[in-house]
Amino acid sequence: MIVKLAAIFFSMILVNNYVLVKFYGICPFLGVSKKLDSSIGMSGAVIFVMLMSTAVTFPIQIYVLDPADLGYLQTIVFILVIAVLVQFIEIFLKKYLVSLYNALGVYLPLITTNCCVLAVTILVVDDYGADVAALGFGMAYLEALVCAVGSGVGFMLAMCLFSGVRKRVEICDAPGPFKGLPITLIAAAITSLSFMGFGGIVENLFNVTL
Repeated sequence: MIVKLAAIFFSMILVNNYVLVKFYGICPFLGVSKKLDSSIGMSGAVIFVMLMSTAVTFPIQIYVLDPADLGYLQTIVFILVIAVLVQFIEIFLKKYLVSLYNALGVYLPLITTNCCVLAVTILVVDDYGADVAALGFGMAYLEALVCAVGSGVGFMLAMCLFSGVRKRVEICDAPGPFKGLPITLIAAAITSLSFMGFGGIVENLFNVTL
């Protein structure tokens, strides 16, 4: 059990990274990664929202939406849950961590509509909700939470790595047409390519099939 959970965790960080492999959450990835401290703060908020939203939406899907045949309300319900959690984080940061709150700026409320967070909650339900019958709710729920945390840590890794890359890009002598956003997108593409080499490594390392 521990081996499989570890495989899920590291797979979401390296092999199935939501930012650099699946290209979700590009807006905060490009907008907040200019400074390392802002990247870490934003990532911490995203990890919390991913974990708590999955913890709430997974049982809602299994015990409320599916039995009542209300699957078509999934997106609306999940966004509402995420919005409530983001509001809680915003109040907390505004009261206790004002500098981080100011640094994140408009990107903090944008977590509500961050496709990376919404994608994690929906895809986790799709991937692990079907395992409830075979594994039981408890085990499937635990795997879903580990997947959500791994996804958040993968988001943090991408943000922190690209923050370092952007510092180097900003001081390089790029041709005029490439300065600004173009060279940033090229650097993001090269960073993304580096993660392609992790395909299959987690399954072989832990000797499990995900």
